[in-house]
Amino acid sequence: MSFPLLTATAALPAIGAIATAAVPAARRTAAKWLALLFSLGTLVLAAVVFLRFEPGGDRYQLTESRAWIADFGVRYELGVDGIGVALLGLTALLIPFVIVAAWHDADPLETKSTRWRPTQGFFALILMVEAMVILSFVATDVFLFYILFEAMLIPMYFLIGGFGDRAHAGTDESAATQRSYAAVKFLLYNLAGGLIMLAAVIGLYVVAGSFSLSEIAEARANGSLEMATSTERWLFLGFFFAFAVKAPLWPLHTWLPNAMGEATAPVAVLITAIVDKVGTFAMLRFCLGLFPEASKWATPVVITLALISIVYGALLAVGQRDIKRLIAYASISHFGFIILGIFAMTSQGQSGATLYMVNHGISTAALLLVAGFLITRRGSRLIADYGGVQKVAPVLAGTFLIGGLATLSLPGLAPFVSEFLVLVGTFSAYPVAGIIATSGIVLAALYVLVLYQRTMTGPVQESVRSMPDLRARELVVAVPLIAVLIFLGVFPKPLTDVVNPAVEHTMSDVQKKDPQPEVEAAK
Repeated sequence: MSFPLLTATAALPAIGAIATAAVPAARRTAAKWLALLFSLGTLVLAAVVFLRFEPGGDRYQLTESRAWIADFGVRYELGVDGIGVALLGLTALLIPFVIVAAWHDADPLETKSTRWRPTQGFFALILMVEAMVILSFVATDVFLFYILFEAMLIPMYFLIGGFGDRAHAGTDESAATQRSYAAVKFLLYNLAGGLIMLAAVIGLYVVAGSFSLSEIAEARANGSLEMATSTERWLFLGFFFAFAVKAPLWPLHTWLPNAMGEATAPVAVLITAIVDKVGTFAMLRFCLGLFPEASKWATPVVITLALISIVYGALLAVGQRDIKRLIAYASISHFGFIILGIFAMTSQGQSGATLYMVNHGISTAALLLVAGFLITRRGSRLIADYGGVQKVAPVLAGTFLIGGLATLSLPGLAPFVSEFLVLVGTFSAYPVAGIIATSGIVLAALYVLVLYQRTMTGPVQESVRSMPDLRARELVVAVPLIAVLIFLGVFPKPLTDVVNPAVEHTMSDVQKKDPQPEVEAAK
């Protein structure tokens, strides 16, 4: 068997997590550098995966298959398609920036005791999340994917509840209570979705006799697998519910503002830019791939929920007083666009949705991490506590502005391409839905520009007068992310070449073709 590249790419951060956790308590800096080294090594392996992937080749490439729980038909089966390789690359790209941005976030406030290892534990948990997310993007066994889908909740729970944002107006006790509430809410919502999905996974095995995507696809193609309409719909709902919670889709979204608000900015990036993408990715791979007829049956309702998410998330972002909660509600609106593109079931819509997953991850990371640097300096998340920052910290204000402009999908920045494709693909199949979705663009301009105006312009508040500009470590985080946003904004071809063939396979699964434009014959 050839070198197991996909296993190695997921195993390296897992090994890094163990090694980082084992660093002696007094050597916190060594633990940070070790975690960063393993994340960079994972990025190198992800680049190798991307370069070895052939867009015009087999649907699943670099495949690995080994017996795991043979008595129950469970296999350790991996393979990457164009959508999975794009999201694997996103994950590997962002984690080093998350680690550098979080360099001091887990430093103990008291240095008297060296028995505990909060710093080591913090960075080990980040690497463990990376390993599980990468493996979930390449798992082609449904049961293996389910295990990863649930297991990643454990390190995320501790990252939210144990290492919360220190910029609180209340007492330490009240801050701890809020963190605990946010972590428990995150866990309960996602566990509820996962339990319903477990019932659907078992039901799928009863019907199909296998957990393997390739075996199920082969059985469907040769006619040996036929699902009753009602059975397929119930199984679809079980999977979709779990993915809609993870995504998150209205009305299952309420855990996200709490989790992002109470987590540190780098952990908030981990939540919305990386972990939540597993939900939308799974809608493409499992909902549409395994249950094509049920997916078409549910399309009107899903599109309606996606439109509500777009408008609702944007409206609530406009009214927020907390910087991080504003970004959280903006993300709910953006996830609405992603799900809209998936269920528009056009090639432009699904290509745009996949690009949106990648571009939203990069743009949200840029905006949220710079916002985290701002909040750390002032010690407050409230918009009203800022004003005139651009006069005392122009580089910070400039990077914050570019991140915000990417969030509102300004032409020339990466999210514009994906949002444009989603709207074109939606409008060609559902014109009314496309028109409604455009309101999200207008509202995005409103909440982003108002946020910038209130925090960065106007008279300099006394509390920010001595605020320092971005330091070297912070520039290492912000500048490359902005460079990627600009590069993919003017030259998205490296991603579209990889994504489009995978989208064609998904369109074939659901037996859909792009609507043809009506052209009047010349008289």
